[in-house]
Amino acid sequence: MRPGKKRREAAVAPSRRPTNRKPESRLETRANSDAVAGRNSVVEALRARIPAKELLIAERAEIDERMTEALRLAKNQDLGIKEVPRGQLDGVTGTTNHQGIALIIKPFQYKEFEAVLLGAKKPGLIIGLDGVTDPHNLGAIVRSAAAFGADGVIIPERRNAAMTGSAWKSSAGAAARLPISQVTNMVRSIEDAKKAGFFVVGLDAEGQESLPGFSLATESVYLIVGSEGKGLSRLVKEKCDLILSIPMQSDVESLNASVATAIVMYWIAEKRAK
Repeated sequence: MRPGKKRREAAVAPSRRPTNRKPESRLETRANSDAVAGRNSVVEALRARIPAKELLIAERAEIDERMTEALRLAKNQDLGIKEVPRGQLDGVTGTTNHQGIALIIKPFQYKEFEAVLLGAKKPGLIIGLDGVTDPHNLGAIVRSAAAFGADGVIIPERRNAAMTGSAWKSSAGAAARLPISQVTNMVRSIEDAKKAGFFVVGLDAEGQESLPGFSLATESVYLIVGSEGKGLSRLVKEKCDLILSIPMQSDVESLNASVATAIVMYWIAEKRAK
């Protein structure tokens, strides 16, 4: 018997008690579920109360303080806890560096774009992302959007990060408070936003209007941000009413998408407060 085996079984045992036991679910794969792997990451995700399905523990995994806390948090949140062979955990997480633990995340519940438009304040502020593929950037933008009073964040289904466990963590819980919509066509979302009275403003390093001279801050704005490398796609850029840029020193190539978005949202919030 390996050292610590008794402790491990005692720690996992609460999920097996008949009074608390839930029907066992089929082991999820990355094809239909998102997983947060690694001891620190799982503990952080559980602390943030990211909506989860179950906690998976590798058989014969070493129990340390982080593993114990993850088990305690999962039990307190009434999550299922399952021991699985390490090879199955490799498949679920897509890595062998999971440290013997993974949290299976529930699919994110997106809002309808129409509902975001209808729920927007006057003047409204909606953030659209066009090709932002880093989930950490997405989460940071969601966090800033909530902090600066935006009405929602819009992301396309393709060629963009989705609300995975990594994005949830980066949002620091803001994803639970701010409407987030996933659309099939960003151009169509632009057209719908215009019909709802929004000015569509693209953020791009080569924008014709500099942020200090931005004249639409007190109007309803649908602000669309492109990727750090490629910027806005051609079709999206053509549909914008205005392309905005942030003045920078000439020797700085570009700003991170989440930083640039936060700067513009702060500037808009300041203008609207006056």
